[in-house]
Amino acid sequence: MTATDFLDRRAGEEEAGPATWGWRGRVARWSGGAIKPRMGGAERAYVQDRAVIQKEFDGPKTIAFVNPKGGAAKTTGVLAAGYTFGTIRGGAVVAWDNNETRGTLGIRGARSAHTQTTKELLADLDRFDDVAQSRIGELGAYVRAQGDAHFDVLASDESANVTGQIHADDFKSVHQLLMRFYKVILVDTGNNMRAENWLAAAEAADLLVVTSTIREDTGYSGLWMLDALQDAGYQNLEYKTVTVLSDPSTTVDAKLAADLVDVYRHRTRSVYRVPYDPALVTGSVLPYGQLSRATQLSWLRACAGMASAL
Repeated sequence: MTATDFLDRRAGEEEAGPATWGWRGRVARWSGGAIKPRMGGAERAYVQDRAVIQKEFDGPKTIAFVNPKGGAAKTTGVLAAGYTFGTIRGGAVVAWDNNETRGTLGIRGARSAHTQTTKELLADLDRFDDVAQSRIGELGAYVRAQGDAHFDVLASDESANVTGQIHADDFKSVHQLLMRFYKVILVDTGNNMRAENWLAAAEAADLLVVTSTIREDTGYSGLWMLDALQDAGYQNLEYKTVTVLSDPSTTVDAKLAADLVDVYRHRTRSVYRVPYDPALVTGSVLPYGQLSRATQLSWLRACAGMASAL
């Protein structure tokens, strides 16, 4: 069953959605426990997905969102996953823009009173050398809190005249710092898979998430990337990778969608479909609270799949 089929089934079973599922507890209370309504299939799936996302990990986990093609929904995927993990786990989640130059995660995330980025954090890493004295609050000068979404954003360099480059050692230094303070690290990898920091992210990731829209160019770019990683010696990609396919419009090519789902099922451990949502494609700050119920449930399912793979 595809994620779309799953979502349709859930919508049919529980038309009112998660917001009304509390009626079950109210009936039980009002009846003094004499009446205990059973959960429907959709509600059980919802509860189980949340439980998987909330599970305790054996250490900080890094999830890298990858596809060398621009417009493959990496940034929106990182933000949607940040919202899902953040709200359900209650925090300790960071979304990191690991573009070697200027990425758009900082633009799409909620604004902050400061404009600090990875570049400034790298310059000030010595502030955190003393493990016993440094505090997560000090990172507030560099990351951007996402409010009720309960996660932070670490933006890439936003300077127009930047001539520098993020090296593998730079990635490792920042990554080590973030692992001290966060339990879930979501990495937007950018488009240059030959860049040192891209390769370092792929190497450090506990899980790779191939993102793609239902388009031939983005879909097969992801497949080409998996071929390249396998040729480069990356092992067990089919177990270390999940796929999220996003609908780029209200109508998609059903045959292409089926083909992409099928081929990625053979290349990665699981495939999740995310419906079209206007809130994800505006190009401006992502309004987390305006994501449709279908989008939120789809990302809930996808993030549960990610958590179960860790």
